Amino acid sequence: MVKERENLPVKVRPYRVGLVLSGGGAKGFAHVGVLKAFEELGIRPDIISGTSAGAVIAVLYADGYSPDEILDLFSGLSFNDLAEITLPRAGFFKIDRFKQFLQQSLRAENIEDLAIPVVVTATDLDHGRYEVWRSGAIAERVTASCSIPIIFPPVLIDGTHYVDGGVLRNLPVYPIRNECDTIVGINVSPLVNKKYKQSVIDIAMRSYSFMSKSNTVEDMKLCDVFIPMKEVTRYAVFDIHALRDIANVGYQRTMKIFTGKYASRINELNK
Repeated sequence: MVKERENLPVKVRPYRVGLVLSGGGAKGFAHVGVLKAFEELGIRPDIISGTSAGAVIAVLYADGYSPDEILDLFSGLSFNDLAEITLPRAGFFKIDRFKQFLQQSLRAENIEDLAIPVVVTATDLDHGRYEVWRSGAIAERVTASCSIPIIFPPVLIDGTHYVDGGVLRNLPVYPIRNECDTIVGINVSPLVNKKYKQSVIDIAMRSYSFMSKSNTVEDMKLCDVFIPMKEVTRYAVFDIHALRDIANVGYQRTMKIFTGKYASRINELNK
């Protein structure tokens, strides 16, 4: 019986290279730098899994935007262009402007229409579980994936309330692990000790960072190539004005690690 099992054909995975992009607010622009480095190294992901900021960059890239075009898209924007302060009830800021921005910017309307397969993850607030979307309207699902609790209100989709995917799985490797030969994971939300204000928003953001840090541990272990972006910790979650500097951090870190620790993996990734 053992020999018979050993002779069974190995299941062929549908994707060769899977890229996983973590959440991290404006620090997610480091993902743009990663993609720029990938293009120069000849690496093209066959599927991308992202949450929060990682989902934003994933859908824009899969929609045909180049890394430079993604930066141009956000250049000149401020936090107030994408969010609107409101009387606190379910959140301090409305996120409608961000959803409208996505709807106006994206060429594809649904996730399944993107040129590169994308998985968008969020947290189902009503049932206490993470949600994985491979189809459906992009803008509302990515908005849900970015809705940091307390800062933004939950997003209602088909009768269920959703919040930021980083609450339960900030590095969504698990949803695509068994579909890919090689997984490259990028984490732009490493937790470091830094000063914070005794304000509701700062305390909420720091608490959220604890959650996202703790829930990435198991997914980090599932990566074949893991790139932590410790250098981005000097930027704040909403530092949109620093997007080009943050992207450069991602680019430099990726180029360095693929000419160093992971130099031997380049040929494997760009076959």
